[in-house]
Amino acid sequence: MSWNMEKIYTNASEIAGYLGLTDEEERQMQEILERYPMAVPEYYLSLIDREDPNDPIRRMCIPSLTETDMSGEFDTSGEADNTVQTGLQHKYVQTALILSTNRCAMYCRHCFRKRLVGLDDAETAKNFEAMMNYVAEHKELTNVLVSGGDSFMMSNRMIKRYLDALTEMEHLDLIRFGTRVPVVFPDRVLKDRELQDIFRQYADKKQIYIVSQFNHPRELTWQAREVIRIFRKMGIIFKNQTVLLKGVNDDPQVMGQLLRELTAAGVVPYYIFQCRPVRGVKNQFQVPLERGVRIVDEAKNMQNGQGKCIRYCMSTPKGKIEILGQLPDGQMLFKFNQAKDSSDASRLFAMQLEPGQCWLS
Repeated sequence: MSWNMEKIYTNASEIAGYLGLTDEEERQMQEILERYPMAVPEYYLSLIDREDPNDPIRRMCIPSLTETDMSGEFDTSGEADNTVQTGLQHKYVQTALILSTNRCAMYCRHCFRKRLVGLDDAETAKNFEAMMNYVAEHKELTNVLVSGGDSFMMSNRMIKRYLDALTEMEHLDLIRFGTRVPVVFPDRVLKDRELQDIFRQYADKKQIYIVSQFNHPRELTWQAREVIRIFRKMGIIFKNQTVLLKGVNDDPQVMGQLLRELTAAGVVPYYIFQCRPVRGVKNQFQVPLERGVRIVDEAKNMQNGQGKCIRYCMSTPKGKIEILGQLPDGQMLFKFNQAKDSSDASRLFAMQLEPGQCWLS
């Protein structure tokens, strides 16, 4: 069986029996899917503990009734304002972000681009040549992040096309691919030797990074570890961005175990992101900042030096803000890790948070 023949579950009726849903639960789930589609690969579905209704793997892939809560925003980090042409964002001086596709192997229930899920490719990269010309002309750029959707859900031909163009640009130090395929759909890599050969071909031409999102230790299966091993043997650096999610990893022991297992597998965990206040996500997954910083600190204290490089951050329209901790007077201390405006670069500031506050206005 090739990787693209794996079953992807998209309807409530397909999983009702597997998860033991009642007729009413199936009906309610199908109503939610009219607004926010579902896609769960058979592999990831098999990771669910069906005996646990609060299973963290289930929370990340199976719709919940709380998704009908429309409080929050659709674009929480100002992506629309940073779009310089269709599919290309330039928020930070040194970095270009390419939304290469709207396709994902799985529609994560906490997705911050939930507004795009199930839509056509109106916000994706249809103008490849124009984007490559933009990157080539802007010599201040030192790296490009090819994301989506999920960049690994592009065809091999398109992945090769990106690598062919970007590895020839001398002003770029590195190329990053944002993908959750190693987590939710590892056969995309394991069963596709052509894809492996494409990356092997270009790994010596330019430093390539793969940036994934492991959120729970149970996602680090032997298949996922094998994907990591394959890319590491090519000299490709594997990094991880975790999202702090209520009911998934909002426990210091769980987060600490995840960070430790990632570093043991040769993955560099470099961000824990505060879940964004996205509509259909906010009240289901967000953790208050005061609690979040304690979780992250306790998890970091369980790590050796390699695991302590993690940063707890939030992505806002003004930039990537690191959440440093609480001061003796009760205020929370923050620092701009990356800033859209140079006047904010590395700026420290403190705020008195409201009880239960999860985001900065």
